[in-house]
Amino acid sequence: MNFDLTQDQQMIRDVVRDFVRNEIAPRAKEIDRSGQFPLDIIKKLAQMDLMGLPFPEEYGGAGADYVSYCLALEEITRACASTGLTYEAHISLGCMPIHLFGTREQKEKFLTPLCRGECMGAFGLTEPNAGSDAGGTRTTAVLEGDEWVINGSKCFITNASYARFVTITAVTDRAKGKGGISAIIVPTGAPGFTIRAGYEKMGLHGSNTAELFFDNVRVPAENLLGQLNQGFKQFLTVLDGGRVAIGAMGVGIAQACLDAALAYAKERVQFGQSISKFQAIAFKLADMATSIELARNMYLKAAWLKDQGRPYTREAAMAKLFGSEMATRAALEAIQIHGGYGYMREFPVERYLRDAKLLEIGEGTSEIQRLVIARSLGC
Repeated sequence: MNFDLTQDQQMIRDVVRDFVRNEIAPRAKEIDRSGQFPLDIIKKLAQMDLMGLPFPEEYGGAGADYVSYCLALEEITRACASTGLTYEAHISLGCMPIHLFGTREQKEKFLTPLCRGECMGAFGLTEPNAGSDAGGTRTTAVLEGDEWVINGSKCFITNASYARFVTITAVTDRAKGKGGISAIIVPTGAPGFTIRAGYEKMGLHGSNTAELFFDNVRVPAENLLGQLNQGFKQFLTVLDGGRVAIGAMGVGIAQACLDAALAYAKERVQFGQSISKFQAIAFKLADMATSIELARNMYLKAAWLKDQGRPYTREAAMAKLFGSEMATRAALEAIQIHGGYGYMREFPVERYLRDAKLLEIGEGTSEIQRLVIARSLGC
């Protein structure tokens, strides 16, 4: 077993870490306060060839592996979870379906501009009545001549306001249930396609979250992504990769919590010594460090399995489950170590808690992850 990163992986992580330290970290507090989408940061990430990091060079990507992408994502999220989620949704949900299931023509037309950072990637799966039960999709697509006619709506869609096109799921054969769902690429400028952003969220304020509405939206028949009626299987595959990435985000937030709590504990003096000297605080920090290391090893293992072309569904669920719940625990402990100051927006730990909670919900709730793991055990 070799736990060393390759030279390329180390280089990507270190380059991203330097960029994050200089460009993202100083602005994270303001991004959260204002809720302004960090479009200029995204453009700089594109200039660094990071917006297509794990995709082939022939389509504008950097040709790196999934481990490298997850390492970069951890570093970005460590400074600003809003930017991290924007990046994660672009790669894992926006680009990945086209990379995995698109034809060569579709990749040249849609994946290339995504990898170059010319637009943001978005994936329309969740609906008002289809969350964890994604098989309950009600948006429909009917083939009329050489066009799909789409009607329905989506909710909680990341990056959609900054996308040129969105890959969505729609029912193409109602009689087949889950087996009658397909994936279709829909240009955002198509008549009848409305995108509305206006959610007031607990955290991740700098991440764009929107509703999608389809009123007799017509798109060419060739915009079908992958095989007809195979959309349910396709998005399960896409979500496996996304769950590994969410695990990496959890580690990023938790590492930021540990960084802040440790620094504060060493500086805060009570009863004549820094509070880091008290066992009650020191043990909290030790537990946080241990959990972070375990979660990091888990997401790296899952990403490595994906890179090797081996099954990783259970490992992806484990990485997301443990990483996301661990991030929330780490944020709570960091606030507790800060005491009253942790409750104030002057310190970043309250933001870490607000941002961390979504990781237990998005791309499959903790309950769904436990279901996936339990089924893999034969339950």
